[in-house]
Amino acid sequence: MSSFTKAFSSTLGKKLIMSLTGLFLCLFLIVHLLGNLQLFKHDDGMAFNVYSHFMTHFPPIKIISYLLYLSIVLHAIYALIITIRNNSARRVRYAVYKGSANSTWSSRNMGILGTVLLIFIVVHMNNFWAEYHWGGLPFIKYETSLTDPHDVKVTKLPYDGHQMSHTEYVDVQAGRQVVIAKDLNIIVMDLFKIWWYVALYVVAMAAMGFHLYHGFQSGFQTLGWDHTKYKPIIDFVGLWVFGIIIPAVFAAMPLYVYFFK
Repeated sequence: MSSFTKAFSSTLGKKLIMSLTGLFLCLFLIVHLLGNLQLFKHDDGMAFNVYSHFMTHFPPIKIISYLLYLSIVLHAIYALIITIRNNSARRVRYAVYKGSANSTWSSRNMGILGTVLLIFIVVHMNNFWAEYHWGGLPFIKYETSLTDPHDVKVTKLPYDGHQMSHTEYVDVQAGRQVVIAKDLNIIVMDLFKIWWYVALYVVAMAAMGFHLYHGFQSGFQTLGWDHTKYKPIIDFVGLWVFGIIIPAVFAAMPLYVYFFK
């Protein structure tokens, strides 16, 4: 076994992989959140559908998405291995309770929080990612006036037996910007009208908040980037940005659709 393999098969190596993949997932969440904010627009899903096409067809984004999938798998596998190893090492259970006074609730329950998130990710990707790629979604046509951006004609395109694709062009004669897009927005609107799915989403976002609050700070600590000079900033970002703001905005989306759309 090479020294490289030994390094990353050690407990410290596994924690380093978890930290790197976890911080990468944190960056992805920011991008994903910015894109999903399009759901708040009153444009019949045009901005969200254009964003969905961009995220699944722009080559650099597609490459990053493969790294994302790999990161999720590695993060989950190494978390499971470390949790099992730690539990096996704690033969005297009172040591857990003795140490709990100096640890947060989220740090003591990262395994449970991570499991909730993993289940949610599987359900989420099945409902949206898989549906977008292989679900046979309908297409929708948006025609926006070049002189009045509020003048938008929306037409649902029935399947006519021909393969349709995402199209954007300017109809000079009609004076309109035309966008023909796969309508993922309709799936989002339908699911976010189901009370139990909204509840699942909100609970998962709460779990994500606790998970990110501890994980973000722990990642920097494992990588040795928690110098006392920067620790207050790391703690602030971990709590307010990843622990509260990002999960809260994600949770607000299904709630907004359920109660106001």
